[in-house]
Amino acid sequence: MSFLTRVFGDPNEKEIRRIRPLVDRINGLEDELIDLSDDDLRARTADFRAQLDQAEDQDAQDDLLDEILPAAFATVREAGKRTNGMR
Repeated sequence: MSFLTRVFGDPNEKEIRRIRPLVDRINGLEDELIDLSDDDLRARTADFRAQLDQAEDQDAQDDLLDEILPAAFATVREAGKRTNGMR
């Protein structure tokens, strides 16, 4: 371990700690999505778009994107799992 890493910490570890809560939120949605039909899963995309269309301005849309990111990612991951058999 280099002197700088000992003093300032490992930047990769810092990034992992920063995104861990997001990953946990995404993983927490997996059980909910497994039970959805393919049509229900597909409809979630339309729901996300409708939510974004209702945003008043770009700042509100950006905030909403941050809010729906875990659900959108979990939805895409579940769709990929169903179509490609990969997680």
